Amino acid sequence: MRESGILLPVSSLPSPFGIGCFSQEAYEWIDYLKKCGQHLWQILPLGPVSYGDSPYQSFSTFAGNPLYISLVDLIEEELLTWEECEGAGLHGDGQYVDYGLQFEKRYPLLRLAFIRSACESDEDFFHFCHLQKFWLDDYALYMALKEKNEWKAWMDWDEDLRLRRLERIRKEQEDLKEEILFYKYLQFLFFRQWEKLRAYANENEVRIIGDLPIYVAMDSADAWTHPDLFQFDEEMNPIAVAGCPPDAFSEDGQLWGNPLYRWEAHRAEGYRWWLLRLQQAANWYDIVRIDHFRGFDEYYAIPYGEETAKNGEWEPGPGMELFEELKKTYGYNEPIFTQEIVFNEYSKPWIYKELNRLCEEGRLIRYEKGIYYIPKDTPLGKSVLDPRKVAKKKYIQ
Repeated sequence: MRESGILLPVSSLPSPFGIGCFSQEAYEWIDYLKKCGQHLWQILPLGPVSYGDSPYQSFSTFAGNPLYISLVDLIEEELLTWEECEGAGLHGDGQYVDYGLQFEKRYPLLRLAFIRSACESDEDFFHFCHLQKFWLDDYALYMALKEKNEWKAWMDWDEDLRLRRLERIRKEQEDLKEEILFYKYLQFLFFRQWEKLRAYANENEVRIIGDLPIYVAMDSADAWTHPDLFQFDEEMNPIAVAGCPPDAFSEDGQLWGNPLYRWEAHRAEGYRWWLLRLQQAANWYDIVRIDHFRGFDEYYAIPYGEETAKNGEWEPGPGMELFEELKKTYGYNEPIFTQEIVFNEYSKPWIYKELNRLCEEGRLIRYEKGIYYIPKDTPLGKSVLDPRKVAKKKYIQ
């Protein structure tokens, strides 16, 4: 079935405070989409932007951008006042988002809301922190450390911090307890407001298409916390970075500078980090678009320190490992029951999505609900699964 929709970044929504956010204007936008018969709202990545203000270079692949937190909602919760928000000077010129201004003026308001929130005694906040612990603790510490180090990238921190030496990390966790709590609270507000907005969209038959960059930023909690998953040397210096080769549009190519994955390390842990990342995206969006998806097939690696992308080389990515695993286990024209598929500790929702994708590509055929098979190409088209095999496996084996 064909559907239509509109791409509009959250930051581009109208706002009285200088940047689009999860305020009433976002709900009115959903109403407008419904009125126009549109069922899809595509947005850009929702992560907190770093220097350059690009949503594709975020401080975390798991975190949300605190600038999207609706100040009006905080006013209604009596954590802020209209006078405080109006007097903060957030308006800008009304044509463009001034991220520097937003960073400078909005964070003091968010900190004021945090101080008034008494979040430490809030059961919902405690539950959120427990549920998101797998990334939230590291992210909050990372942001607190960035603030303490005058917002320098982690590569420019002192050696003990850069290399995450345990004694130093523990000391900073103790010294920065209040700041760490603040950054956790911002994520609590973001998640709560976004979940409410997405639920409203779904109630009005509008689905959200989210954007997931294939790479994380070099200056990110992801790279700092999990250096073993990226192409870093023993001193956590990058070995190679991401980009694109020269073409008709760019004589020097594109030097993005993102850290590249150490795919063998991901494979060794059953792609656990990727699974968590995709699960987070599935919790945020109804449909996920992975930017630069071809990087799973092969990726362009540029030696770190190069000034252009000219001297990079194509390297193989992880490819179609689930399909190959199914083919190795079951072979062609054999019934595959979804309840028996176990692959690298992946969750069932991930496996179901991967099975659907393989069906769309024609590599797999759905025989009936919960039963698939790998077809062979014949002169008359795709081979057909013998129903006797299904009956035997379902009722006899």
